[in-house]
Amino acid sequence: MTFYDFKVNKRKGGELDLADWQGKVVLVVNTATGCGFTPQYEGIEKLYEKYHEQGFEVLDIPCNQFGNQAPGSDEEIHQFCTARYKTQFEQMAKADVNGENELPLYTFLKEQAPEEEVKGLKNKAAMKAISKISKTAKTAADIQWNFTKFLVDREGKVVNRYSPVIEPEKIDADIAALL
Repeated sequence: MTFYDFKVNKRKGGELDLADWQGKVVLVVNTATGCGFTPQYEGIEKLYEKYHEQGFEVLDIPCNQFGNQAPGSDEEIHQFCTARYKTQFEQMAKADVNGENELPLYTFLKEQAPEEEVKGLKNKAAMKAISKISKTAKTAADIQWNFTKFLVDREGKVVNRYSPVIEPEKIDADIAALL
């Protein structure tokens, strides 16, 4: 099974079949508009602008599981991101990344890149504080907070998982290497 075997709900209805992105490098991010990490949208947009023409996509899946920090509707989230951060990549429909109702895509991503493989855990103090307030993370592999990032190569394999404390700019070289 690969990344391309999944579908996610689009913001305006319908599904995005990830098989349509075969051959692309994809950054998957669970986002929130009211989080301390929300300014990372700016860096994600810069990566998108820099690499989109070379086959790079961003799969933005808003999630309200961490501190109720994505409380708006899918359209309100989209309006916020485009107005404030000038995002051009499409946000998907809001979804759960942990627990009973988690997207099957996230089950797959977490199996492919469990917590012990997360880049950015050198800042253990910050991640420890985050994981203490996360009420939905029940296992070490669960998503601990907003703006956890997964990098998927052109073959649909998860190559890296980055903690929320890793800023998008710090993964530029990893993206470039896959392109």
